[in-house]
Amino acid sequence: MAEKKKKGTRRANGESAIYFGKDGRWHARVPMGYKDNGEPYRRHVTRPTREELVDEVRRLEKQRDAGSARQPGKPWTVEKWLWHWVEDIAKPTVSENTYDGYEVAVRVHLVPGVGKHRLDRLQPEHLESLYRRMQANGARKAGTAHQAHRTARTALGEAVRRGYVAKNAAALAKPPRMEEDESEVEPYAVEEVQRLLLEANKRRNSSRWMLALALGLRQGETLGLRWADVDLDNEYLKLRRNRLRPRYKHGCPEASPCGRKAGYCPDKMQARRETKNTKSRAGRRAVPLPGPLVAMLRAHAKTQERERKTAGDLWTESDYVFTKLLGGPLSPNTDYHDWKRLLEDAKVRDGRLHDARHTAATVLMLLGVPDRVIDQIMGWEPGTSASMRARYLHVPDAMLKDVAKKIADAIWGPPETPSVDKNQDNGG
Repeated sequence: MAEKKKKGTRRANGESAIYFGKDGRWHARVPMGYKDNGEPYRRHVTRPTREELVDEVRRLEKQRDAGSARQPGKPWTVEKWLWHWVEDIAKPTVSENTYDGYEVAVRVHLVPGVGKHRLDRLQPEHLESLYRRMQANGARKAGTAHQAHRTARTALGEAVRRGYVAKNAAALAKPPRMEEDESEVEPYAVEEVQRLLLEANKRRNSSRWMLALALGLRQGETLGLRWADVDLDNEYLKLRRNRLRPRYKHGCPEASPCGRKAGYCPDKMQARRETKNTKSRAGRRAVPLPGPLVAMLRAHAKTQERERKTAGDLWTESDYVFTKLLGGPLSPNTDYHDWKRLLEDAKVRDGRLHDARHTAATVLMLLGVPDRVIDQIMGWEPGTSASMRARYLHVPDAMLKDVAKKIADAIWGPPETPSVDKNQDNGG
């Protein structure tokens, strides 16, 4: 920082210039870096007194040196930053499914709700008001607001890291409280699993549901399974990839569009790959196959071969274990609706497909399978396996009653057997 010098002298690079103007105010030119085109960028500030100006110059220089100064051009709005973050920062670095969740939260909730605010003026109260409106309009579940909250927190965290804002408003905001019935999971009882398996045996791709209920495989893992990953002779399978939800784009000519959504276009084309590799080392794992499942998969392979011969030229060749009637991978959406019909036909209470995974984890616990083996079968990371077991392993009511009885016997002693009155027994 330096006063304006006499003609013929030059300031050092990065040095601020302070001078008294003809308007009777103090002025400063503070070098703040460079524009996108490489030109130097200086901030012009003015104050009525020199002391006030020096304080402001020092504040700007501190921001500049810390890399947190606002860049030239119009300040970010929340809308502009969210779209830049989700398309240019998040999309190239996260999975397709994660991007989809971010994009929906940004497009449907965050931009309409708080997009007009300046990024550096967004307050926690603005987000908390949005969460309340989301629940009031259409009685949205707290989980939807939580998704928007998590997206905002991640996006604003990146803005803080890059120095565009000083605080993360979403990290300070209070998300809506999750109701117990939105987060509580009740695994299926053994009797319910048996009814589901009996009903599944009547259906095509029946072993698909066996893998979910017996081994807890995720939907994407099961639908992305290929025969090359299955070793029936040695009774195990390898999980390496996940099936992605399909996304389509129009294939019809721009001059004569079909007028439908891309997914219903007669000439639709795939806009994303079918599968992706599992993102973690724990997800890439070998899983043992129980004997009955090996027999079912052998039978399934023979059925699939008959379907291939029957379809002839109409068959879409692929190596997927579970396919559509004419070959090709199953759609996760179709698979979800098949699960709902299976529950209904088996007369089993409604539940998420993910509840089958909780059921399998609980069964493994009840069988006394070692924790390390459970972690491998479920695909849990070593650092998080303990917390995941706490979330996924549920103690059935029968086990709780047995524990309660043991506690009662230990503290109060076994219940006394009622004595028989011999006189009454003899009729006297």
